[in-house]
Amino acid sequence: MGGVKQYLTRKVFIYVLTFFVAITLDWAIPRLMPGDPIAIMISRFATLPEASKHMYSYFMQAFGLDKPLWEQYLSFWKAILHGDLGISIYMYPKPVAQIIKEALPYDLALLLPAITLSWIIGNWLGAISAKKTKYDSFLMPIFYFLTASPYFWFAIVLAYVFGVKLDLLPVSGAYSYGIIPSFSWAFIKDFLRHWILPFLSLFMVMLGGWAIGMRNMIIYELEADYIKYLESLGASEKLLLKHAFKNAVLPQVTGLALQLGLIVAGALTTEVVFSYPGIGYILMQAILNQDYFLIQGCFLIIVLNVLIANFIIDLVYVLIDPRVKYSFTGGE
Repeated sequence: MGGVKQYLTRKVFIYVLTFFVAITLDWAIPRLMPGDPIAIMISRFATLPEASKHMYSYFMQAFGLDKPLWEQYLSFWKAILHGDLGISIYMYPKPVAQIIKEALPYDLALLLPAITLSWIIGNWLGAISAKKTKYDSFLMPIFYFLTASPYFWFAIVLAYVFGVKLDLLPVSGAYSYGIIPSFSWAFIKDFLRHWILPFLSLFMVMLGGWAIGMRNMIIYELEADYIKYLESLGASEKLLLKHAFKNAVLPQVTGLALQLGLIVAGALTTEVVFSYPGIGYILMQAILNQDYFLIQGCFLIIVLNVLIANFIIDLVYVLIDPRVKYSFTGGE
């Protein structure tokens, strides 16, 4: 158990250091962008030069952007440690935390099913393709086509076919204008109609990648020495495939963790195509309007999710991979 504790201690230190560096970059990069977020903000509603001048001065002070960079940096960390993400410049006077809180459910509703279902079905189809040559010949071209398709291109094709040509499904937003979000059947039905196309655009592209990965890993494992040894002992094909699958799925688990860690970022281009109000879409709007605080808040959530997902998968590997467990427990 001493090896496991040492491993976890080292990992925690690495993750804390990574968090510090990533969040520092999160603070610095928006400020290195050319342009002036306050000027963009007041240009939307101030037309008189004198009024613009006074408003510019007021908002620079209100957002603390008139202070030296070192002081802004210290204020940033102080606010983060107190759970304060600041006020959005683009959506002033809305707090960044509230904006993220409102966008997060849409990301989870869209991306969680897309990632998990594509992973399960993709691994299953990849395993079939690896062990059944007659299926492999026509499944692999489909998988390669899907995984080579950019998310935004696939989204545009689906929107054009099912939204424009066939007029079966809506192509914009998470629900219709005029409908108030609630747990009523009318809202749920409308929400699902808007959800289908973004979901399919993500699910199909991800499916191809998972299937190709599993198929190639199983073929690689079937050529490994331990499989040849089992064959020499007269093991059945079913047993060989079972062992090959258990080892082949490990890299897929890592990929799943990374995808789930990036879930709040969403497939940004897909959300933009469908104007789907997830964090990916919000982040794009924040970048276009140079909203420092909203950019910082979105990336903070993304960094935290990636680090947490990676830490969890490190723990899971100790449980699911005997080789990793043995290296830390010494066979105990």
